[in-house]
Amino acid sequence: MQPGAPAVAPDRLTARFGFCHSGGGRNCVVDGDTFRFEGEKYRIADIDTPETHPARCAEEAVLGEAATRRLRTLLNEGAFTLDEADRDTDVHGRKLRIVTRGGASIGDQLVDEGLARRWEGYRRPWC
Repeated sequence: MQPGAPAVAPDRLTARFGFCHSGGGRNCVVDGDTFRFEGEKYRIADIDTPETHPARCAEEAVLGEAATRRLRTLLNEGAFTLDEADRDTDVHGRKLRIVTRGGASIGDQLVDEGLARRWEGYRRPWC
């Protein structure tokens, strides 16, 4: 850690995530930006990923499936933190949180890997 840099609180949340569409239960990934953790549904607040239920074109379906698989992998890689966003919930009742590990946004990682866009306050088409 750099001298004078703020300390990052240790990540304390952890679970083994499956896929919700195949009976993942309390801890599962719905799609590239939505997951269930301890039974509560969360939407990653700082990104938008392609739709999978339903995708609007073949390209969106492929990218959405890749984002879904990658989010599951990232969540299963170790402890994480759910940081509050500008609002507590979205219009669908999902908790809005920024998912971080070691102080870095997992959403940013998905953006860097080409599987997500930064959230701009509205959805844009992927097709």
